[in-house]
Amino acid sequence: MSDGFVLPRTGSLKHPIRVAVMISGGGSGLAALLRYQATARTHQTVLVLADKADVGGLQHGIDVGVPSLGIPLPTEVEAKERRVAHERLVHAALEEHDIELVVLSGYMRILTPWFVSRWKGRLVNIHPSLLPDFPGAHAHRDVLAAGVDVTGCTVHLVDEGVDTGPILAQRRVDVHEGDDESALQERVKHVEHALYPETLDRLCSGQISL
Repeated sequence: MSDGFVLPRTGSLKHPIRVAVMISGGGSGLAALLRYQATARTHQTVLVLADKADVGGLQHGIDVGVPSLGIPLPTEVEAKERRVAHERLVHAALEEHDIELVVLSGYMRILTPWFVSRWKGRLVNIHPSLLPDFPGAHAHRDVLAAGVDVTGCTVHLVDEGVDTGPILAQRRVDVHEGDDESALQERVKHVEHALYPETLDRLCSGQISL
């Protein structure tokens, strides 16, 4: 695989890809994925991780019996070492649960090259714009400021950059006159919740190659 990307094996209904979902907030995307996976798929969420102990989205995993853990940044570590120390804890949890694919769903931390290199090709994100346009943490604000008529969402593999990895799927969403960030976010989320699981189907059934 070029550029160091190694895609997951091909899953099946009898032997689905073991997925960990990483979240930072309410987990609406996680909830949508868990509903989708209530029917047998080639991927199954077996672990939910959050970057704080009290993240509300963990409850979605707990409700369906999926191990759901908050792993906060280790405060006893010096600040300059904290990010990698945190990622080592995350990586250990992923290995402990035999995870094969990491799905970022509203995970707001930028991952270091240390972590990305270990999961490259098996690390997926969804971003609320039509990449490469409007990367970063404030996509909806930036879309509205630019005055464009169309935005959308993008499922992509994660590389060492910010929202720069290979694009797997995109879907367009119209920007309406009078939209604010909240209204636009909700409309894009609705599309994300359909596109992300469908793209995971394609990836985990071997229909995507690089």
